[in-house]
Amino acid sequence: MSRSADPNTAPRPRYRAFSLERVGAMVLRYVYVLRSSWPRLLELMYWPLLQLLTWGFLQQYLSQQGGAPGASPGGGALGTAGRVLLGSVLLWEVLVRGQLGFNMSFLEEMWSRNMANLLISPLSRLELVLSMLSMSVLRMLVSIVPITVLAIFFFDYNLWSLGVGLGAFFVNLLMTGWALAILTSGLVLRNGMGAEGLVWSMMFVLMPLCCVFYPVSVLPSFLQRVAWVLPPTYVFEGMRALSAQQVFRSDLMLQAFAINVVLLSLAGVAFAQLVDGARRSGSLMSIGE
Repeated sequence: MSRSADPNTAPRPRYRAFSLERVGAMVLRYVYVLRSSWPRLLELMYWPLLQLLTWGFLQQYLSQQGGAPGASPGGGALGTAGRVLLGSVLLWEVLVRGQLGFNMSFLEEMWSRNMANLLISPLSRLELVLSMLSMSVLRMLVSIVPITVLAIFFFDYNLWSLGVGLGAFFVNLLMTGWALAILTSGLVLRNGMGAEGLVWSMMFVLMPLCCVFYPVSVLPSFLQRVAWVLPPTYVFEGMRALSAQQVFRSDLMLQAFAINVVLLSLAGVAFAQLVDGARRSGSLMSIGE
């Protein structure tokens, strides 16, 4: 047998270090999985809709209580507080759906015992993360856009009227959700499905410190310092200033963005270390549902 025909000496195929085609293929795969299952699509909109109806009716009650006798509903301090409350609920859903949009794609790979196959394929860790980030945006839009439209018709609240500020809120909230999703995914990969509870609980553990429904000033002084380390705190403070005072706090958005860049970088490094740890321990082949 000639040397060139020997399979042991034949040149191995070379793969590019980064390929948008591989990212696109993974996104397309996730889209096919999502659209082939109506329960998955229903679940994307069910919880945000439930939140909208629950808090929307509370907002209407506050608006009615805030108006003087004979005045139109929605007046007074309670009416303003009710509308700020509804805006906070919708933005909180952006944060939660951004995180879960990433984690759900990741967990589906874990449940199907396919993660090890992906990590030994030419698909790089960066490409895997980027494909899940893309699905996070898509899942978030499918969840949030319909309920913002319903909020206009049901409760006369237009989140899109926040204008340019809304874009800054979305970007910062998504970045925070991604950082948390990347970190929790790495923890599940390294520690097994016993750590899956972190995916569902971590965001809600941080919720009281993010000051979603109240200003930072109501927290004790030592907790205020902790709250200002979390980017969502800046977003919700900025939302309250824009809704109640019609003032866009660009300083808060820039501070939130800077912290998010640091958190995303740390989460990416942690994810890489956790993946390497899972490979060294051999736990990739034993992880599954």
